[in-house]
Order: sequence, then C-alpha cells, then structure tokens
Amino acid sequence: PLIAIALTFPWVFYPTPSNRWLNNRLLTLQNWFINRFTQQLLLPLNVGGHKWALMLTSLMIFLLSINILGLLPYTFTPTTQLSLNLGLAVPFWLATVIIGLRNQPNAALAHLLPEGTPILLIPVLIIIETISLFIRPLALGVRLTANLTAGHLLIQLISTAVVVLTPMMTTVAVLTAIVLFLLTLLEVAVAMIQAYVFVLLVSLYLQENV
Repeated sequence: PLIAIALTFPWVFYPTPSNRWLNNRLLTLQNWFINRFTQQLLLPLNVGGHKWALMLTSLMIFLLSINILGLLPYTFTPTTQLSLNLGLAVPFWLATVIIGLRNQPNAALAHLLPEGTPILLIPVLIIIETISLFIRPLALGVRLTANLTAGHLLIQLISTAVVVLTPMMTTVAVLTAIVLFLLTLLEVAVAMIQAYVFVLLVSLYLQENV
C-alpha cells in the first residue's frame, strides 16, 4: 500500500504553477528555495559559469527528490547504486575539465604543478596531481553512495532490532524505536546535505575552470 504514497509524493513536491499573480504557499516556498539555492551556488562563480545555473539546480532537485523518496518503506533508492552516481559524476566532471582546457589551457595545466616546486619533485607532483584530478569523479560518486547506503543499513538493522525486542523486552524496544525515529530524521537531513554537497563540488570544479 505504501507504493501508492511513493508514487503520489512527487506531485505533492512539485505542484503545477498557476497563471494567477499570487501562488499558493507551497509553490511560493518552493520558488523561494530554488532561488536561494541558485544564488548561493552562483555566488563564487564568475559570469561564464552562470550558464550552468539551470543544469546544476535541476541536478540538485533530482538528487534531493530521489534521496528523500528513497526513505519511504518498500521503495528503491537509485542513488545507493554506484553506477548511477558515477554516471552523473563523470560527465559533469569531464565537462568542467574540457571547458578548462578549451577556455584557459595554460591555467588548467598549471593546476598540475604548484608554483615554486623543486625541480626534483616536478615529475612526482605532476603524477600525484593527475591522479588526484582523475579521482574526483570517483570520490563524488562513492561519497553519495556510501552515505546513503550506510544510513539505509542502519535503519534496517535498528528496525529489525525493534521487531525482535518487542515480545521480549518492551522497554528496550520502545527506547530503540525512539532511536530509530531520531535516526530517520537524521537520514532525511543526510539525504538533503549529500545532494547539496554533490552539486556544490561540481560547481567548485567548474569554478576552477571558467
């Protein structure tokens, strides 16, 4: 029966805009949130990076929706799969790198070698910086996957403990249920934060290259 709730939730999250001058409270709140998020995201970027506003905001809403809806029982969370997260992380990271190499090749390549490096350390540092550059999309994908998977496993383990303890030790089961409730609230916060961190890091990679 909870599948019906999971299917109708997106309609609740994203109401259809009306043609009236004044919108309802939910739509006003949603518009305020999107505007504030876009402003915060574009604050460190120069004008060249503002073209990405729609794409990054859409990515944030997409990840936020999937992460939160995945906390409903009997629903599948696609963002706990590394394949999806890497499928999002690699193209965005690659786009920022290509933009940097196209617009300012000297500055983009200069990131691989810090200024004032001793001559003997130059080959080693170039290799280390290149590896760290290629690890970025992997870190983006793994961070999102690991945080959400860990939270879901904790909820699963504690809820199983509540079911098992209820017939034997009711008091302990009630205390465990309270912990489960608090953990669920924490996971809602984690779902929001991880979506924001993912998009923020993409915008920081973009900032280096525009």
